[in-house]
Amino acid sequence: MRSEIAAPAVAGVVTSADTLATAQSIVRQQEESGAIPWFSPTHGVPGHVDAWNHVEAAMALTVAGLGEQARRAYEWLAGVQRPDGSWPAKWVLGEVTEPGGESNHAAYIAVGVWHELLMTGDEDFARRMWPVVHRAIKFTLGLQTRRGEIIWIRHESGEASDHALLTGCSSIYQALRCAVALAEHLGEPQPDWELAADQLGHVVAAHPEAFADKSRWSMDWYYPVLGGPVRGAAAYRRFAEQWDTFVVPELGCRCVSDQPWVTAAESCELVMALDAAGDRERALELFTTIQHLRHEDGSYWTGWQFENQRHFPGDRSTYTAAAVILAADALEGTSAGSQIFKEIAGRPLGPSSAADPVACGCALMSVANPVRTRL
Repeated sequence: MRSEIAAPAVAGVVTSADTLATAQSIVRQQEESGAIPWFSPTHGVPGHVDAWNHVEAAMALTVAGLGEQARRAYEWLAGVQRPDGSWPAKWVLGEVTEPGGESNHAAYIAVGVWHELLMTGDEDFARRMWPVVHRAIKFTLGLQTRRGEIIWIRHESGEASDHALLTGCSSIYQALRCAVALAEHLGEPQPDWELAADQLGHVVAAHPEAFADKSRWSMDWYYPVLGGPVRGAAAYRRFAEQWDTFVVPELGCRCVSDQPWVTAAESCELVMALDAAGDRERALELFTTIQHLRHEDGSYWTGWQFENQRHFPGDRSTYTAAAVILAADALEGTSAGSQIFKEIAGRPLGPSSAADPVACGCALMSVANPVRTRL
């Protein structure tokens, strides 16, 4: 086990004590079981739990040095995994309210377990969680099409949905890279997972037609960079194309393009995407900007409706606090897990070549247009 972990600080913006207070705001909302809902009951309405945001919150707790609470979160999630490797899309107060299994929810446990291993060096934990990760990735890849995208949900009936989501698939790309690294670390190599990641990363970067149109959501704009399939000049072009659509000066990043609402979680994910792409200056500026949503107890308001001048939707969510902590750690760059959006096991995240260019049509296009590259 590694030595005690100190919460990250960002000079001139948040101190280590500030970040620890933010983590403690997550713990205050953690359920006795270990589950971490989006928020504790607000105005009588309880928040739901989903596996993706639960894992993100657990990662943030570890980063802030609250390892015991993070382990409770992982143990709960392992205990409620279904035999097929999935988790229900939603629980409320311990009861399943949406039973369908989402692919990106299942895959994200690989990011959490790899991150926990990096942060703590706990080999026993990694080995205990390996069967959980293996089942989850098997479920996820059971939803991959021949072209390479991964369908977003398998319904309770067992039937898969008919479309894939760009944000979800971008996240799954990072998860698959973490799963491959974990498998190799434990002496259980999974070359098929690596090929699946290659094909998925290529489709995310090169085949927008593979995904449902969710372009009004800012996550579809920055997640291909955050997850890793898009980097370098392509990332800078992507940022430039819709920066003015989604980023409101001195307020943060919109959740959706057509609503006057900035959110701290999307802003901090954009911070991490910018930092991963090498644009630290704008990342730091945006992280500083979003501090207007900090509450005096260390939590963060989910968002700000700037036309009505009020916090919206009115909660201080755990996933928002988690995104702030992970963004601070990425900017600081000193913890053992701070590079997880930049590299996995020493291999930089980034674009990948298609494992099967025939499946996505690229090989056919090349044959059909043999002189196009010379024009």
